[in-house]
Amino acid sequence: MATPPPDRPEPAASGAGLRVDEIAGRWVAVAPARASRPGGVGPVEDELESCPFCAGREERTPPETLRLGDGPTGWAVRVVPNLFPALVRQEVVVHGPEHRRSLAELDDATLDLVALAWQRRAHDAGGTVFPIVNEGRAAGSSLPHSHSQLAWLPGPPPALLAERGLPEAVPILERDGLAVACPLASRVPYEVQIAPVTAERDGLRSDLLAPALRLLAELVRRLHGVLGAGTPFNAWLHEGPHWHLELVPRTTRLGGLELGAGVWINAVSPEDAAAALRREGSA
Repeated sequence: MATPPPDRPEPAASGAGLRVDEIAGRWVAVAPARASRPGGVGPVEDELESCPFCAGREERTPPETLRLGDGPTGWAVRVVPNLFPALVRQEVVVHGPEHRRSLAELDDATLDLVALAWQRRAHDAGGTVFPIVNEGRAAGSSLPHSHSQLAWLPGPPPALLAERGLPEAVPILERDGLAVACPLASRVPYEVQIAPVTAERDGLRSDLLAPALRLLAELVRRLHGVLGAGTPFNAWLHEGPHWHLELVPRTTRLGGLELGAGVWINAVSPEDAAAALRREGSA
């Protein structure tokens, strides 16, 4: 049975911890402390006043594990421990000192530093690192300042182990050695994958990770054009044998077929979704 790293601290609350069910092929992080993390988004004025990620409020986060860039604020990207981790080790990558609410609003220089932060923390800390972006309350984000997370797992997660390579997909664009497409069997409308044209195993060591994050931000902008600004989404990095980013908009309610049978209902064909995203690029 896969077990968490040996340096696991004592659980903060009864029952807390990562549970691995090999029979069901399921991992569950029991994390009662997350019930007290920050919640809803109020008016923009209150949001700006309370945001712990903006420049000048560094004391509101735990001590950083990495700082990149400089400029007027002394940093461009920060990495700090997550105050409400679901796992033993979880860190937050703050996407810039200014209050930007979406990956779509970030410039290329910031995105490049985000890629570097993912790679540096994966190299320096070791272990199995799973990078994710949750944007919007419906996607699980509790703070609106653009950020990503790095979660350390005891080994490759079940979803990655179940993959047998990249799925067949409908092309959207190809650029900088990367291909963007909608999987032919997309789970939700406008699901997108971004992958190297030539297969590479390790995205957290690849020179293509920064261009891939730039493409991810562009695809989020295109999604906003199709579905409206502020569309919530999740994105994550899956490593080899052919590493790729997956972008999953949160526009569909999950029912019994999805949750119980693993059968997804998609109301927009991937062909139509890819065509719409291509049109947004030429608008």
